[in-house]
Amino acid sequence: MKKFAALLSLLLAFTVVLAACGSSSKNEANNGDNKSSQGDLYNKVKKDGVLTIGTEGTYPPFTFHDDKQKLTGFDVELAQEVAKRLGVKAEFKETQWDGMFAGLDAKRFDMIANEVGIREDRQKKYDFSDPYIQSGAVLIVRKDEKDIKSFKDLKGKKSAQSLTSNYKDMAQSYGANITSAEGFAQAVELMSANRVDATINDKLSFLDYKKKHPNAPIKIADEKSDGAASGFMFRKDSGKLVDEVNKALKDMKKDGTYAKISKKWFGEDVSPK
Repeated sequence: MKKFAALLSLLLAFTVVLAACGSSSKNEANNGDNKSSQGDLYNKVKKDGVLTIGTEGTYPPFTFHDDKQKLTGFDVELAQEVAKRLGVKAEFKETQWDGMFAGLDAKRFDMIANEVGIREDRQKKYDFSDPYIQSGAVLIVRKDEKDIKSFKDLKGKKSAQSLTSNYKDMAQSYGANITSAEGFAQAVELMSANRVDATINDKLSFLDYKKKHPNAPIKIADEKSDGAASGFMFRKDSGKLVDEVNKALKDMKKDGTYAKISKKWFGEDVSPK
């Protein structure tokens, strides 16, 4: 009986060892599959010779159509340069913002280039490249304004803001009286007509406006240092493709190509500091 019990214990122990080995082999196989899947997308892009990119095409100066109906913009040129450095062609697929993430999920394109903010909730589901642009809130006043030098000086002043904008809430938090404006251009018109004292908006919007209207009598009085960053967005576990895009972005900044594209669209280098 004792011999039988000992033999049974030995068989059980052997079974446990086999199960553990099988589990370990399975885990190693799964890890290999994950690494393989991460490289698969990059390999497919290289094999096809095409990087498909989702974008709106209706969001100047980042992605829009020029007078000749050619797709252009800061994000478009940046993505084209990235594709070039990957040794492939950039192929854009235009879609509305509401359907863009779903299009990426459905593998209609390999990445999105559309000023997508890098947010914690998005990072849980998607991969992002390193930030390629950053912008924060700026306080804009008339060029001859002397009393408003900081956000705190807005108290009791009139600020032109879109009523649905976060910047309206910010202006109110500093004690400003809000005057409705449909957009940045109208806010500038209200300032020029001395109907308001200031406006809070995105720095990139200011730079874009000044690029198109260099003689506009406006200036930045103050700005926030905690600006939001944007990056190219990918499906989760896009692995090597993200790494190669990051390498291309890094090389572009190093050799001055990024600064050249940035200055073309904004008049200055807008890369994250």
